[in-house]
Amino acid sequence: MHPAPSVIAFTTLSGLGFGLLFSLGLGLPAVTGWVAFVFYAIAYALAVGGLLASTLHLGRPERAWKAFSQWRSSWLSREGCCAVAALLTMGLYAIGAIFLETHWPLIGALGAALSIATVFTTSMIYAQLRTVPRWNMIPLTPALFLTLSLAGGALLAGQESKATGLLVLAGLTLLAHWHQGDRAFDSSGTTMASATGLGTGGQVRALEPPHTGTNYLLREFVHQLGRKHATRLRVIGFVLAIVLPLLCLALPVGGLALKHALAGLAVLSHIIGVACTRWLFFAEAEHVVGLYYGKR
Repeated sequence: MHPAPSVIAFTTLSGLGFGLLFSLGLGLPAVTGWVAFVFYAIAYALAVGGLLASTLHLGRPERAWKAFSQWRSSWLSREGCCAVAALLTMGLYAIGAIFLETHWPLIGALGAALSIATVFTTSMIYAQLRTVPRWNMIPLTPALFLTLSLAGGALLAGQESKATGLLVLAGLTLLAHWHQGDRAFDSSGTTMASATGLGTGGQVRALEPPHTGTNYLLREFVHQLGRKHATRLRVIGFVLAIVLPLLCLALPVGGLALKHALAGLAVLSHIIGVACTRWLFFAEAEHVVGLYYGKR
């Protein structure tokens, strides 16, 4: 699949933002006043910024509001509904924390649940697609989105002990997703023979290319990434998203300034690493339409 920058920004930033809102909704940390304002400003900037970035990939962004009406059948619509509900609920919770210096546990818990539900619905937009076997892996694809969101949220919230465990879990999930994903297309059993229904008469192959030039399908759905480059990017993404943040959290430091600097480095490294792995998430996804063009 073509890794569109807007979709990478959307899935990376919104996951981090809603992960932070999840932590704040549970009172982690239980901040109030101007300190709470800073935390919520960061969370909303990431969550809303990511959602706005997603509209840049639409052909008619001004019609995005129509997606909310299809919540019965569309995971994209469910994502929009959950996102709005989470932002409104956590907005009310934030008002209490910032201006009244109080916390309403029930509202916070509801907001946290809606925040993590938003991340889950985002993951299901991709996990439901049988035409992309690398994504069509339940529960691995939802688990990947959820663990990275929770780990990033814990890092941003300054919850070091929880972030450490979640980063380890996210790392294991990421490795499992790559391992299983590399076999997903072959395991799906989808071939040119199954697509055309001509497999009973012998081996099916294309006589000649269906087009003499490129087209929309080739640009969007038949992106190919060399194995050498994919391996290198996997190592870079894993080190930045998982290994370096864990090292920053594990290093014994005495000074408060150095501790904050390492925490900031851990957050920055994690964000860049998640963006790298998310680019791979799209670039390595093999759409079955590639069979029609002899690209799989």
